[in-house]
Amino acid sequence: MAYPRQSWNLRRRYYSLGATAGTTPSTGAVRSFRTKDGVGLNLEQQLATDFGVFARASISQGTVEEVDFTDINQSISAGLSQTGSRWGRPDDTVGLAGAANRISHQGKLYLAAGGLGGIIGDGQLPNAGPEQILEAYYRVAVSGFAHFTAGYQFINRPAYNRDRGPVSVFALQLHLQY
Repeated sequence: MAYPRQSWNLRRRYYSLGATAGTTPSTGAVRSFRTKDGVGLNLEQQLATDFGVFARASISQGTVEEVDFTDINQSISAGLSQTGSRWGRPDDTVGLAGAANRISHQGKLYLAAGGLGGIIGDGQLPNAGPEQILEAYYRVAVSGFAHFTAGYQFINRPAYNRDRGPVSVFALQLHLQY
């Protein structure tokens, strides 16, 4: 399914028009179907039967509105995971990962001008910087068809704003598979 995307520059121009007129612009009238190009690299290595590491990097076109995911144009991440076989729980997994995300210059300008993204944006971005995330989790095998996961994320500069955060996010997840 194709989603409408639009140029950040076009969005910024329509926001400026709305600010001049004292209204919030509707970007829906100027959306067009576009492709957003990007490339990613994923490296995974099992170092032992119960221990592995990964590293990922990606870059995408920064002049096209994001629709499917959050506004990220450059990302780098790395992490590790360990199964619980060393402590008698071979179906459990513990993991730790870190990520640094950036948006394009055009994206920063659009959000600073008051624009809203699909997930981020509150009408201001006066002091943009990279978003940094550290995540830890423990997944417990409850049975052959159920897993329970407890996780924690530390997010520095959430939504690329140096004036916000850090934020701590706690998560609980129950996964049932049949």
